[in-house]
Amino acid sequence: MNWINGIQRAIDYIETHLCEELDYDEIARQSYSSSYHFQRIFSILCGYTLGEYIRYRRLTLAGTELMTDKTKIIDLALKYGYDSPDSFTRAFAKFHGVTPSRARSEGVMLRSFSRLNVKILLEGGMTMTYRIEKKAAMILVGYKKHFEGTPAQRLAQESNFYLSTRLKQYALKGMSRDIDTTYNVITDFNDDGYSFYIAAKMTDWLINNLEQELGEDAKTFERIEIPEQLYLVCETDRSRYPTMLTEELRRKAICEWLPSSEYELDEAPEITVNHWYFEWGNEPLNNSRYIELWIPIKKRA
Repeated sequence: MNWINGIQRAIDYIETHLCEELDYDEIARQSYSSSYHFQRIFSILCGYTLGEYIRYRRLTLAGTELMTDKTKIIDLALKYGYDSPDSFTRAFAKFHGVTPSRARSEGVMLRSFSRLNVKILLEGGMTMTYRIEKKAAMILVGYKKHFEGTPAQRLAQESNFYLSTRLKQYALKGMSRDIDTTYNVITDFNDDGYSFYIAAKMTDWLINNLEQELGEDAKTFERIEIPEQLYLVCETDRSRYPTMLTEELRRKAICEWLPSSEYELDEAPEITVNHWYFEWGNEPLNNSRYIELWIPIKKRA
């Protein structure tokens, strides 16, 4: 119950201070959690980032004022946190589909993004197998890209990243001598985005001799140092395409299991381990594929 009250307190704080400079750390404190924890929870729970919520709410209120008051556009820009009328006009037009000056015309339609209210909703009633496990420190080898935008846009960027880097994936599988296992690592998560690695486990000798083995191609890859960490480990069902199940599993773990536990998210890399078995010869595609989701956690203070 404290978790639900905390999220609502944070939303109430945002709404009360929409016309002021908002500090993410202070918002998170309203929910009794760290800024990292709150932003990650908010993004998964709501489907958009904390920054998007604040921006959409401000632009909604600005649209209402333009239609009902005679406030100058420059004054509205400053009131809702924009440095200039030009930046405000661009953001307003992108959200509402019309410029601020056009919004005052009779019959013009504007968008409205309503305030969030957290309600208790009975969910679950389904089982989720998990274990809590401390993983030893390890070193992976891989390559990365930084993703930005809405949560949905970031997922699309992940998919495109996989599709456009097949040759690098084959190289990793060859070096690791494990064609069935791939690691994905999410680091540097914040409201703007995160870094996403495609990686593999290798022998210590190969990790230390990449240049000797690959020459110039070694610059394509980098060492990824994962510290010792406590994880909530969940697994998808076995299926032909378990990637379709990962997001729902993550949401269930973070939005249903985590609030009722004595743990919270820790600011550490999140890892997915893809057990992706391939068909051989005339055998049908293996339906035993599954994905392990390693969510970094720590005991609540």
